[in-house]
Formats: sequence, structure tokens, C-alpha cells
Amino acid sequence: MTEDEPRDSIAVEGMIFYGYHGANQAERELGQKFVVDLEVKLDLRRAGESDDLADTINYAELYRAAREVMEGSPVNLLEHLGERICRLVLERHPVDQVRVRIQKPNAPIRGGIFAPSAVEIVRRREA
Repeated sequence: MTEDEPRDSIAVEGMIFYGYHGANQAERELGQKFVVDLEVKLDLRRAGESDDLADTINYAELYRAAREVMEGSPVNLLEHLGERICRLVLERHPVDQVRVRIQKPNAPIRGGIFAPSAVEIVRRREA
């Protein structure tokens, strides 16, 4: 981390959505739960001093961005969902970086018992 990169962040974690994403036909037909963690990096000094919601990002707006993608049109890959969430947040909010982690608690892997599979995508605002 360089001196000019923000060290502050806002995180909304454990968001649960039901969607019809996946490469398998059964996933597209039956749907499943997805768990999304979203973190944005930005300078929060102004909000810290003003105590004014207008000087920060409302958590509900981050939730809405994730929900729009996760409950939207089905896609094959978690990677694509993560990319879309990052792009949407960067378009709508003055953040320097977005990190999204999407977990598929019940990924259909034959004969496997495991913790949720997950993808994590990190995107920075380009200068």
C-alpha cells in the first residue's frame, strides 16, 4: 500500500441472495443461495469529521448493487458476477477499490464434501 492509497473501508458482509447462476442445467432450473461479501476502499475522513451520511456511502446502496446483479439474469460463472458487481459499484460510487467475494455454499461437485466454493474479485479505479 502506498502513502496515497486510502486505508479506510466500508464492508457489507454475509449478504444472502437466491439466484439461478451456474454452468449446470440443474443450477439454472432449481437455483441456489449465494453469499456475498463486498468491501470498498475510500477516504472516510470527511464523514468521520462531519457525521453526515452525505459524506460517505450508504451501506444500503452497496447492498442494492450486489442484489441487482445476484438476483438478475442468470450467468454461468461466479467470476462474471463478481466482475459485474465491481463494475457497478465503481460506476455509481466514488471509491478507489472494490473487493467482492461470492460463495456458493452448495456447489454441485459429485462425491465431494467441502466448505463453500468462492471467487474473490478486486478492481481499482483506473486513473
